[in-house]
Amino acid sequence: MQIDEIRKEKLRQFTFKNIAPLKEMIDNLKEYQVDEVKFNNAIEIIGKLDEEVEKVAKALMPWRKGPFRIGDLFIDSEWQSFIKYNMLEKHFNLKDKVVADVGCNNGYYMFRMLSQNPKKVVGFDPMALFKLQFDFINHFVKSDKLKYELLGVEHLPFYEEKFDTIFCLGVLYHRSDPVTMLKQLKQALKDGGEVILDTFIIEGDEEIALTPKRYAKMRNIYFIPTINALKNWAEIAKFKEFEVLEIKPTDLDEQRKTDWIEGESLNNFLNENGTKTIEGYPPPIRGYVRLKI
Repeated sequence: MQIDEIRKEKLRQFTFKNIAPLKEMIDNLKEYQVDEVKFNNAIEIIGKLDEEVEKVAKALMPWRKGPFRIGDLFIDSEWQSFIKYNMLEKHFNLKDKVVADVGCNNGYYMFRMLSQNPKKVVGFDPMALFKLQFDFINHFVKSDKLKYELLGVEHLPFYEEKFDTIFCLGVLYHRSDPVTMLKQLKQALKDGGEVILDTFIIEGDEEIALTPKRYAKMRNIYFIPTINALKNWAEIAKFKEFEVLEIKPTDLDEQRKTDWIEGESLNNFLNENGTKTIEGYPPPIRGYVRLKI
């Protein structure tokens, strides 16, 4: 199947009964006077807004990534995504580069990347709700450097464009074949390109990976490697360079339940003192690495 055919198939999501009314709300959102957009910890949109904005924002729940401030409305997302972005920003330079954000969710990181003046940022995520959240925020930001594709990592090798830098944050552990995914990322790079990758890891020097049936109440977590196992996967995928940028536990400052999500969050996924997941595994630690070809 060609990319354009896949795009058309993905657009069918907007006809689903739970998505179509939301798309109509976005399509009919009126124009507002926006005086300034600030790309700080919260993406901040300053201007004259009204109660319609809050109505649409609440209809688009749950908000996982953020936060966003639109006029007086503060969208307090589950993830304080600025913690991750601020930690990583010193490790990359996006000026005049063509960038991909794979698993981009609502595009929070894409909006933050604009402050580095990239040539273009393409977000990849197959979920229609996240695309509508992006469209909602970009209705006010109006950036012509951002493009959102309802595509997944498996489509990258066939995409029409190659990238200088690919961000892939929090995706690898959701894939049942992580080496194939790393190969797909590599195929989408320009010569000399880089991947900024983040994934769950387990501590230890052995070349092993945890293979849980469930991890922190999630069923779609397949492999959680040590850093050395992750390095081996990257070498098998034919990356030439592997650099550890950061290692950080996920804590309740970074991920927590708010009024803008539905259901549970990190504190529900850990035991009472936070030393293990409720299944008895080590609590979530993320490794952040740079891969180069």
